[in-house]
Amino acid sequence: MTSPTTSDAVGEFRRLSNGDPELQAHGKYYSCSFLLDMEHHRFLVRMHKGTVEELVTDPEPLSSYDFAIRADAETWHGFCQEVPSPMCHGIWAATFRRGMRLEGDLLVLMQNLRCVTRQLELLRITGPLGGAGRDTARRDARR
Repeated sequence: MTSPTTSDAVGEFRRLSNGDPELQAHGKYYSCSFLLDMEHHRFLVRMHKGTVEELVTDPEPLSSYDFAIRADAETWHGFCQEVPSPMCHGIWAATFRRGMRLEGDLLVLMQNLRCVTRQLELLRITGPLGGAGRDTARRDARR
């Protein structure tokens, strides 16, 4: 089920992605689908020529996608900060040190790496979709 906070962040992510000048400049051939698994929610992003064609929160289990980026809520929280935590500054660092996993057709990921990277950087503006890492953020605020 989608909460108001989830749908707000998803809408903002979609708006930022579709309006980003860098994605528009590089995205002429950026057409693929990928899953962002943020532990508490999953997001299926379907891109077509650099534009978010569809963004589905908690898609059906058999929904198809080209590749998936999976991590726990704490990793996404670190990744989505304006100044990311150490080893959360990119998908490769997070994959090597933080438990982020890349799955599926990684050739498609590599063919679209600049655009995917830029799109994930936009999460630093919206924060984690679906409130991933919300408990971690509260714990950090108490310190």
